[in-house]
Amino acid sequence: MPFPELAAPLAATLSERGYAEPTAVQAAVLEPETAGRDLLVSAQTGSGKTVAYGVAIAADLLAGAERLPPAAFPLALVVAPTRELALQVQVELTWLYAKAGGRVVACVGGMDPMTERRQLAHGAHIVVGTPGRLRDHLERGNLQPRSMRAVVLDEADEMLDLGFRDDLEAILETMPPERRTLLFSATVPRGIAALAKGYQKDALRIAASGEGTQHSDIEYRALSVAPGEMERAVVNTLRFFDPRTALVFCTTRAAVARLHGNLVERGFSAVALSGELSQTERSRAMQGLRDGRARVCVATDVAARGLDLPDLALVIHADLPNDPETLLHRSGRTGRAGRKGISALIVPHNRRRIAERLLMAAKLKATWSPAPTADEIKARDGERMLASGIEMLEGEMDEADLTLGRRLLEGRSPETLAAALVKLLRAPLPAPEELAEADSRPAPREPSRMPAPTEVGEGVWFRMNVGRDTQADPRWILPFLCHRGHVTREAIGRIRILERETRFEVAPDMAQRFATAAAKPGQDDAHILIEASQPPAAASSSRPPHAAGPRPAYADKPRPAYPAKARPAYAGNKRPAGPRTPRN
Repeated sequence: MPFPELAAPLAATLSERGYAEPTAVQAAVLEPETAGRDLLVSAQTGSGKTVAYGVAIAADLLAGAERLPPAAFPLALVVAPTRELALQVQVELTWLYAKAGGRVVACVGGMDPMTERRQLAHGAHIVVGTPGRLRDHLERGNLQPRSMRAVVLDEADEMLDLGFRDDLEAILETMPPERRTLLFSATVPRGIAALAKGYQKDALRIAASGEGTQHSDIEYRALSVAPGEMERAVVNTLRFFDPRTALVFCTTRAAVARLHGNLVERGFSAVALSGELSQTERSRAMQGLRDGRARVCVATDVAARGLDLPDLALVIHADLPNDPETLLHRSGRTGRAGRKGISALIVPHNRRRIAERLLMAAKLKATWSPAPTADEIKARDGERMLASGIEMLEGEMDEADLTLGRRLLEGRSPETLAAALVKLLRAPLPAPEELAEADSRPAPREPSRMPAPTEVGEGVWFRMNVGRDTQADPRWILPFLCHRGHVTREAIGRIRILERETRFEVAPDMAQRFATAAAKPGQDDAHILIEASQPPAAASSSRPPHAAGPRPAYADKPRPAYPAKARPAYAGNKRPAGPRTPRN
């Protein structure tokens, strides 16, 4: 039986739940030297921390008995950084202490405080909550700390990052001095060390095995894409791996809303999680993921903290995380409980060096490749459909089904019926996206210095239907061409602004890539047409003088002589006819 040193009710519950043996952190907190001591524990996400501190405080709560006394003033307090994590902890501790007669109450922001007050008045053994709401109940006298035997700070580093230091200190100062204090954190930065020193007594430091290293059950993929094709790459990544549940991270709430809307429009069953949603909306989204009505969750880092989704097989970093800790925390949502998981980073080729440094800082090794193409997705679909079709054929069929099958075969070939079955299976699948070819080659080793250009000969000329009469301006033309054609500034050579059009030169080795991408305008620039062109009669102008980076060898040396024209005075808020400078 696992955890034999525990009281019989908890040991029996863990055995029923399939806990054959404790994880590294669970075994560490039950070592003999931890008995009665404050603990400072660092362990990565997904290592079984909730059960770890649940069993660690069992001896304090049970005090030698096999069942807890009738619920009255709380015996233990668990503080978590987010509502989702607090509610998840409540569920975990409820089943863990069910046979011991435990009652667990949650107090979190976004819920009715009066309902929580009534629940506390009816008595509880363990209270779980977020810092702000717990402090409010303490100050109002709804939560009585006099009987507290243990206090747990879960994901303490995240609470400090979110600015909860004052709330945590206020909570800890109200607790009885003889209580145990357990701090669980993925990392132990200076702030956590200072908090432990101030509010713990002779704390035992425990570093669970594997701290700071890649989870052994997570496969890391870095998928190269052209700039501006992040959303299409997310669609293809979801289609290629076809997970039961996937989590997609964006850095802002606006990005979450935009990507979520695009995925739903393309036929994915997706939900969104961000800070602007109400608790009811968040709970509805989480329930949809858990019961299978939704398969994709698009979320910000803050909203996704503490999420534990069933069968989460894929994490997609639509926006690159800002630091290695965030990368590890995001990825740790998958690869849990012995299941395999994939963490995929969507990397525009102009940000490859940033992604490489991020992976290096996190001590992770990723497999680099282009994002899945439409052809690869169709091939993978074929494999899945073949397996699904064989499974259907091997099932039992009654006589009515066989009779209908014979009627369908009358006058039709088996190949026609098989093709109809494939079409039927393919119909509900979202269509894969056509992606521009991305540069998957390793980035230059000296990111601060661009290599000298090589001799590539005369460039390829294009034209677009924007000229001086529509206020064409080099300040926005060059960035616009780079964004529209998925190329860098170094690929654009001479630019000549004429009265009704603009002609420009593209490096020969990038011309085909530029033409393919430029033929797919976005909603904001669909009115600007780009097509191949002959060189202008007097192609003496060159790149805009403000453009950064070395000039390509095929560009003429003289600077362009743009037509002298006064800067237009736009009346009121009227915008110029040209598009805004695109932002990558």
